[in-house]
Amino acid sequence: MMDKAGLRIGVLMGGPSAERDVSLRSGKAITEALLSKGYNAVPMEIRLPTRDELKSADMDVAFIALHGTFGEDGQIQAILEELKMPYTGSRVKASRLGMDKVASRKLFEKAKLNTPEYYVIENGTRPGIKFTTPIVVKPAAQGSSVGISIIDNIGELDAAIKEAFKFGEEVLLEEFISGKEITVGMLDDRPLPVIQVVTKRRYYDEGAKYTAGMTEYLCPAPITEGEAGLAQDAAVRAHNAIGCRSFSRVDMILSGGRVVILEVNTIPGMTQLSLLPKAAKASGMDFPELCERMLESAFK
Repeated sequence: MMDKAGLRIGVLMGGPSAERDVSLRSGKAITEALLSKGYNAVPMEIRLPTRDELKSADMDVAFIALHGTFGEDGQIQAILEELKMPYTGSRVKASRLGMDKVASRKLFEKAKLNTPEYYVIENGTRPGIKFTTPIVVKPAAQGSSVGISIIDNIGELDAAIKEAFKFGEEVLLEEFISGKEITVGMLDDRPLPVIQVVTKRRYYDEGAKYTAGMTEYLCPAPITEGEAGLAQDAAVRAHNAIGCRSFSRVDMILSGGRVVILEVNTIPGMTQLSLLPKAAKASGMDFPELCERMLESAFK
């Protein structure tokens, strides 16, 4: 364990993205957890700070609890590296790749991982191919299911694309894969127990994630030992494919004995309903200990 004496930890939360509210909840939970372990943790609510503002912030290490644009996409990591400020989680390149669903998919495919079939369109253009429904429409660079639609009627496609373009300049149209929604948290570059997500909604969207009672989390997931091994192996390979450091959360679908990777979250949610804390708990680790282990990643 690291020396706690005199270490001032700035828990960076908020940010400018569509996930600001979730980030604030994550940041407050992390701050309380670190305080309970005896750390000098200070909540730092930010919007879009400049290099000079971060330089003048009174902290020795940054615990990044920012989700989405600016926090999770390598921007704040680049500023902190320029300032030679230790920070938690993945470095600049892996952070950028984690947010960029197109670039990360290419690396997953290179690592021989299964991914959904997908097609990318840029703002102002229309898809040039025909699709069979259902189709998943999502921004190429967002998290927390922001801007995602699942459509069954091709007549709904234009409206879904328009909604997704509110959150970025590229949109993914992807095949809908029916199966069990599962996720594997990574900590210290090793997989935690598999969680199955069973939601009352059609898929694990924003409402399902952050509304109590809408979703059941089964951990360890009620799948075979072989399937759990496949999922954990795929999570390690996806985590390593984009170069994550210490922790992440890998979302996937288990379909017909096959694991299909959806995305890697380099800064997983850390609210009371979040998945990484649930997986850590299933492995015998409470929330404050998880936060401490995540903090240690800043010094690796």
